Amino acid sequence: MTKRDLVVRIATETGLNQRDVTEVVQKTLDHVINELGAGRGVELRNFGVFTLKKRKERIGRNPNEPANTVQIPERTVVKFKPGKIMREKVGRLDEISEQPIG
Repeated sequence: MTKRDLVVRIATETGLNQRDVTEVVQKTLDHVINELGAGRGVELRNFGVFTLKKRKERIGRNPNEPANTVQIPERTVVKFKPGKIMREKVGRLDEISEQPIG
């Protein structure tokens, strides 16, 4: 699903016009990005939590030339932990895939 797909789906379900929905979705994403960019986490109940984590400096290797090593600097990355509802829905995918087909 793309952002466009999401906008169309929300507009169809709510009766709002796509321009307004696009603006709300984009503003929501902008605020999430700004909070993370300011070093703060974002918690969206029933969806998940975005947190920041420092990755330590480490040595990497080029798979095409394993003898050459590269120093990878420390950096901050975004981690996402899904909420309960998302974990349950995604967890059901395992149950579905384990059922015999045919």
